[in-house]
Amino acid sequence: MKKDDCIFCKLANGDIPTNMIYQDDDFAVIMDAAPVSKGHALILPREHADNLYELPDETASKLMPLAKKIASRMKERLNCDGLNILQNNGETAGQSVFHFHMHVIPRYDGAANNSDLLKFSSANLSEGEISDISSQLS
Repeated sequence: MKKDDCIFCKLANGDIPTNMIYQDDDFAVIMDAAPVSKGHALILPREHADNLYELPDETASKLMPLAKKIASRMKERLNCDGLNILQNNGETAGQSVFHFHMHVIPRYDGAANNSDLLKFSSANLSEGEISDISSQLS
C-alpha cells in the first residue's frame, strides 16, 4: 500500500520525477538527490513500510539480489573501487525518511570524502556481556 504523505512512495511510484536507474514490480532504484559519491543510489520498495521491521518477508527476500545487481552494474560501469550497502532503522540509527530504503554507495580510491566512511569502534563489552547478549538472542 502507498502512503499518500510519503515522499519515497511518490518517488518509487513515479508520482514525482526522478533519475531512475532500475525498476520492476516491487522496487524502484533512483539516484540519491544528495549523493555522498558518484553513483549513490537508493533502493525503494514501491509498497510502503516504515522500516525493516515492517517490511514483508517476501519483499525483504528480493532485496539482496537486487542490491547485488545494482552493485555489479556500478562496478562495471562506474569503475568504483569499493561499495557500501547501508540501511538505517529508526532515528537513533540515522533513519531520516521513514520509508524503508537501502543505500548503495560506490566508493573510489582517493576520494576526498573517504574519511566520512562508516567507522566502527568497539563497545568494549566483556566476554560475559557478549555471552549474556548471545543467550538473549538465541
